[in-house]
Order: sequence, then C-alpha cells, then structure tokens
Amino acid sequence: MLNRLSIKNYALIDEIDISFSKGLSIITGETGAGKSIILGALSLILGQRSESKYFFNQEKKCIIEGYFDIKTYDLENFFKENDIDYEPQTILRREIRNEGKSRAFINDTPVSLTVLKALGERLIAIHSQHAVLEINKESFQILTLDSLADNTTLLSNFQEHYSNFKKHSSALDALETKSAKIKAEVDYHQFLFSELQSAELDAQEQALLEEELNKLNHAEEIKRNLQRVCLVLSDQEESALNLISEAIGKLEQITPVLPSLEEFTARLRSSFLESKDIAEELASLEAATVMDEERSQIIQDRLSLIFRLQQKHQVNSVTELLQIQKDLSDKISAVSDNDELLELTLAKKEKAEKDSHELAEKLTKSREKTIPKLESKIQTILQKAGMPNAIFQVDLQDLDGNQLRNIGKDRVQFNFSANTGQAPQPINKVASGGELSRLMLAIKSIIAETSALPTLIFDEIDTGISGEIAIKVGEIMEDLSTNLQVIAISHLPQIAAKGSSHFKVYKAEGDKGTNTNIDLLSAEERVQEIAQMLGGTHPSETAYLHAKELLN
Repeated sequence: MLNRLSIKNYALIDEIDISFSKGLSIITGETGAGKSIILGALSLILGQRSESKYFFNQEKKCIIEGYFDIKTYDLENFFKENDIDYEPQTILRREIRNEGKSRAFINDTPVSLTVLKALGERLIAIHSQHAVLEINKESFQILTLDSLADNTTLLSNFQEHYSNFKKHSSALDALETKSAKIKAEVDYHQFLFSELQSAELDAQEQALLEEELNKLNHAEEIKRNLQRVCLVLSDQEESALNLISEAIGKLEQITPVLPSLEEFTARLRSSFLESKDIAEELASLEAATVMDEERSQIIQDRLSLIFRLQQKHQVNSVTELLQIQKDLSDKISAVSDNDELLELTLAKKEKAEKDSHELAEKLTKSREKTIPKLESKIQTILQKAGMPNAIFQVDLQDLDGNQLRNIGKDRVQFNFSANTGQAPQPINKVASGGELSRLMLAIKSIIAETSALPTLIFDEIDTGISGEIAIKVGEIMEDLSTNLQVIAISHLPQIAAKGSSHFKVYKAEGDKGTNTNIDLLSAEERVQEIAQMLGGTHPSETAYLHAKELLN
C-alpha cells in the first residue's frame, strides 16, 4: 500500500508531501491544476524514463519518494534475488539531475530502472482514460481471462516450453541450412581428401627426396672425383699413404740420435691412420655411388606429384598439405556429426512441441471453464454500474492449423452489447466512451482481485458518464477499496463523495511563480469542494445541500 508520496522540484511542483490511507482516496481539482502531474511523478518511481524538462527549478535536482507498506505481500524473495535490504516499510526513490542523469534507489540501495519497474509493477497498477483502448487488444483480453482462471503458473510453464520449441526450431533450421551446404560440398572435399590420402605424404619426405635426387644427378662427377682422391691417397705407388709411411720410417732411423723427433714421428703415425681411415671410407662411398636413372625417374615423378599438390592447394610445404588433408577429413566427418546433431535437435524440437501443445490444451480447457464465470462477474458489475441489459461474451477459438503462439493455441475476442435486442459484437464496434469506461472498470476490478495488487489508481476513468451512473461507478470503486487501496482522480462529484479521504489539487501564485499544491480536505472542505464541482465557483445553497446528501 502507498502510504506517502513526496515530490520535490517536478514540473509545476516545488515541494509537496502526501499521506495516503487505506480504502478509496479521491483526488480532484480543476482542469490543468496538476492532477496528472502528480500521477506523472508517481510514474517515475515506478520505472518510467525521465526528462529534464520536468524540473520546477532547473538549478536543482528532482527527488521523488514513495513509501510503501509491503509487509503482507510476500516480496522477501524479490529483495533477496536483487540483493536489496528488505524493509516492511519500503522506500522507492528517484533522483534526476538537470543534465538529465537519473538514479533510482530501493531502501537506499542503488538499482536499475528495470528492477525499480519490476517492483513497482507488483505494488501499483495505473489505469488512465487513454488506456480504455487497451480493452480492444487481444493481449489484454487474454490477460483478463487468465487472471480470473489463475493461469499464471500454467501460462509461465507453457511459455517456457514454447520458447524451447521456438529455440530448437530455429536451431534445426540453421542446422538444415548448414547440412545442405556441407552435403553440396562433401563430394568435392572427398575427392581432394582421397587425392591427398593416396599420395601417402610424409612431412620429411620432400627434403630427403630432393637431396637424393641431387646426388643421383651428380653421381658421375661424384664417382670420378672420389676415385681420384682414393688414387691420390692409397691406390698408386707414390700415394700419400706410402709417402707418409716412408717419412715415418726415415724419422724412426734417426730418432735414437735425435730423441726430440719422437713427437713428430707420433704425429705422422696419427695422420697416417686418419688418412688411411678416410681413404677406406671414401673408397666405400665411391663404390656405393651408382648412376641409377630408374631411381632418378621415380624420385622426379614423386617430387612432381608433391609440387603439383602444393600448387593446387597454394601452399609451399608437405606439412601444409597434411594440415589441409586433416581439415578435409574434419569437414567430411562434420557431415555425419551434423546429421547426428540434426537428429538430436529434431527430437528436442518435437518433444518441446508436444509438451507445448499439451500445456496449450490445458490452458484452453482452463479458459473455457473460466469463461462463464468471467461473463457472469462482468455482467454483474455492469448491472451495478447502470447497465442492466448489458451482455458480455467471450469468444474463444483455436488458431488455424493447430498453430501455437506465446499465449497458447487460442484466439480471444470480447463481445459486448449494451442494449436489449442488440447482438453482442466486438467492443470497439459498439461501445460508447461511457460504456467503455464502465466495462474497463469492471475488468480492472476483476484483475485487481485476482492479481492481489496492493494499490490500484484510476485516472479519470469516469469519462463519458454522469448522474446516477456516476454514483453507481463510485459505489463499485468503493466496494473494490475494501480489498485493496484505490486512488481515483475524478472530475465527478458523485464519485468524489464516495472517497474515505479526499485531496484537492490546485495552483497558487508565489514568489517562484505558479506552483501546484495538494491538500487533504476536512469534512467541511469536502462539502465546499463537492458543492463547487456541482455548481461552479460560487455554488448555491442547493448545491451545498446536494453535496451534503452525496456525502451522507
């Protein structure tokens, strides 16, 4: 319940502080006095976006605070989920600076507008005269039916499964598109993969083959030079080895005479042995060197294959070719992987679709069961509102082709007739302004009862009615206020008289210019205000008597 509303520096308001009570609170005032300004300020602490043009004084910031008694509304989990301190007396505050920056608080904890709005929607419902057109919207009509049917949990469960169905449907469409593209390319990928696979590539192969081919191409030159080296080292009478051996012998002969030659003799022996090993290894290498044209051709063919594959795939190494081969293998495997994923996603889609249809059917049955109750309640309220011959009907039909949408599989249409002999038709075709106001009041009353909102605000919902009908509408509001707090902005004295408390909004001229104020009226002041609503600025004695009669 809204206990108190404080507004500072907003539009024509310098500073006001209003305390509300339970029951029906009435707000009246001349046109342009600022009744809607107060409602606009309240909307800001309920999450509406702000504009700096609302400032009374552009040099100061605007501060709006709402004090709410929430101890009986089971909102502890909301505060816990949003990491906000829970207080039975909760304060919603909005601060707006002159440059347009805005901050929102719940119990002095900074929050986003989304969180502020989410809490506000659980505390207050505002219905203005312009919202009467909402009654023609199917979304509002289905909300009315579901509110009375208590379908909140069922509808939420359906929407969760329906959302999964739509998600899996989109995923399946994407997979089918991907699958078609993959399958269109798989034959070409398979051809390229088979070509590379059959080549049996090895990352080290190219370098080894090029080295071997280079040897084969120079085999004759290599063999000739190796033979000459072997000849020089050991294969002739005056070979290097024979000469070194002779030199060693000569040194050994004179070493006894000159012992210092022993070191040189040892070094020559070492050189002889090393040269002998070299000569033997070179001889083996020369013997192994052959001119093999057949092998040379095989290597050339192999290298040509490798070069051709490299050019085809625009790479420079066998390693890169092997990576391409792996990538092609992955793409080919992706076909079967995608098929498996397709089957899995299709199964999920069909399961979610089946569950959605089952829950949609439950919604339909619940709505069908509730329709007579809704029609009866609406007609009862309309009769109280001075429409004894009104007929209200709910037309519930299946969507074409067993389709689903976010509200189920139903199409809803509210039909209405105000007069005897007139067949019920869609509301927008037959209801007048006053009839729409009373019909909306009836519907809002039912929604408020079932949604357990603490506070319901009517902003001039009495448009288009007067006289006895206005009294009956006031009685409906009065009845409604026994279960929740009702605040009604009205221009009708018949409704104003039904309030348990009465506020008057007015403009006053001051040092700072024109300023909007609001006062809680005493019993005598209420008589004066209602008499003026009946008879103008200077009401007659009859108007005073009528005002007292209305207030009785």
